Amino acid sequence: MAALGGCGPVAAALLRRGPAPGLRPVPRRYRYKEKWAATAPRIPCTRLALHHFDMSYSLQLKDLWPSVRAGLLCEQKYGALLNNFSADDYVSQELELMNATDFVSEGFKKAQQGAAAEEVRREESRSQEGPGKVRTVMQTEAVTQAEMSPPLRASISSNIKCYTYSRGDITRFRPARQDSLGLLDYYLMDAASLLPVLALNVQRGDLVLDLCAAPGGKTLALLQTGFCGHLAANDISISRTKRLYSILNSYIPKDIRETVSVTSYDGRDWEQLEGDTFHKVLVDVPCTTDRHSVMEEENNIFHKRRTKERQMLPMLQLQLLMAGILATKPGGEVVYSTCSLSSLQNECVIERAVDIAETQFNISVHVEDLSHFRMLFQDTFSFFTDCRLGELVLPHLTANFGPMYFCKLRRV
Repeated sequence: MAALGGCGPVAAALLRRGPAPGLRPVPRRYRYKEKWAATAPRIPCTRLALHHFDMSYSLQLKDLWPSVRAGLLCEQKYGALLNNFSADDYVSQELELMNATDFVSEGFKKAQQGAAAEEVRREESRSQEGPGKVRTVMQTEAVTQAEMSPPLRASISSNIKCYTYSRGDITRFRPARQDSLGLLDYYLMDAASLLPVLALNVQRGDLVLDLCAAPGGKTLALLQTGFCGHLAANDISISRTKRLYSILNSYIPKDIRETVSVTSYDGRDWEQLEGDTFHKVLVDVPCTTDRHSVMEEENNIFHKRRTKERQMLPMLQLQLLMAGILATKPGGEVVYSTCSLSSLQNECVIERAVDIAETQFNISVHVEDLSHFRMLFQDTFSFFTDCRLGELVLPHLTANFGPMYFCKLRRV
């Protein structure tokens, strides 16, 4: 007990026994400085995205937001875009036996019926007037509506075939299979992604630019029309361009691939490369990719390191749309599209681009009416009826496609 050598015998005995029952030390609570960078719980990007959407889309969509929200958080539906270059001719029959329908051809039939009905109404209005008879207000409105309605038949390419299951049917398509030539028989994609391609209405021999082409679904759909005289497919991302090459090699024969030029330029500078060149331009811009943002952590634009990038999206979208307008020939057409519900990324970008084209470039741009798409495809998609410009497909549990916004501009 050398350590207790300086104490008396009584003190040494007490120390050996420990403190008296009433004198035991009270445990102390130690407080550590919180290390936020290392220990604070990280809020998932998906939760941040959903919170952001709850705040903004509840104001924009109002009573529709709860059902749209549920659709975003549930499994997405797909369509099967048939590969017209595949040697297998039984795929359509196989899909039809599984109760899938080609929504494009169904829309084409509706367009034909609508055009025939318009002609009947026009003839009835003329016959009711009679010689010297003054038109009534209702007759005048009927004739004007028939004469001014969009050219439905011309706006739908019957060459594109995309099969979907009916509303409420959540059957999944089998994976694509190779034919005897090594080409895959169909491409699985969000069927709403075809609507911008249909709106572009490519005609035979058109020079077409897909300004933000990767990963390649819309590029593949453009080639399925069989009308592209030449297709320029561009994407700034080299890694995404590799994915585009893979799609082309898997679905398109070599002689058709030779009509496609794939580049990796910054799309904002395209008018400096080939201005006033193309008949049709598709501008499918980067956006908040709403469905991906609430479902996937990987490559999520709501990551805190990408806050500035997300805030600058409307500016980037505007610059890309302006480049698309300037790359179009006078009389040519541009379709702008996003997979976002945000009006800031949709209608606001369109309005700003039309204004800049007029004031800074002395270019008159006309926003085309696409309301007939609602009538043609209402059995397949759920549309938002209050868009100021363009059309917007809303996710819905019974038809869980989208979101997909698209708007068509014509350079006068």
